[in-house]
Amino acid sequence: MNETMVTQYIIDTFGGVDVLVASGDSYFFYDPDRSTAPDHRFPFATLVTGDRHDQFSNLDRPSVFRLNIGVCKQTFGLLFSSQPSDGGHDFTAMDRIMPHPVYGKMYWVCVLNPGEATFEAVRPLLTEAYDLAAGRHARTQPADEAD
Repeated sequence: MNETMVTQYIIDTFGGVDVLVASGDSYFFYDPDRSTAPDHRFPFATLVTGDRHDQFSNLDRPSVFRLNIGVCKQTFGLLFSSQPSDGGHDFTAMDRIMPHPVYGKMYWVCVLNPGEATFEAVRPLLTEAYDLAAGRHARTQPADEAD
């Protein structure tokens, strides 16, 4: 999988997604009516292509990108409950689902350059992140006044 394929999968699979591209990075928001103020939007997934935000993954290598996905606490725990307490993650490793090096504390997972098999494991994580974002969006919308 490459960046274009991952981005296209997200756009084709999930409705109401708005993509913001900045400095080569892509931020995926659930905002079906494009009504959420920019300072109130929070991505459910990001695709980062360089070391502008952190240097843990050495993303400045040629053709390396990191897909980041926000999941719920339970899913995060299930994915990493058997991990050593010190983490022990090589955040530069390719094609491996692991906690995000910075936002893992907020239940974000990441994978550098997912291969086909790993991307199959990532698909339900993207669905969960999307569903969480859609739920947050629904809770922030004014209730319809029925008459």
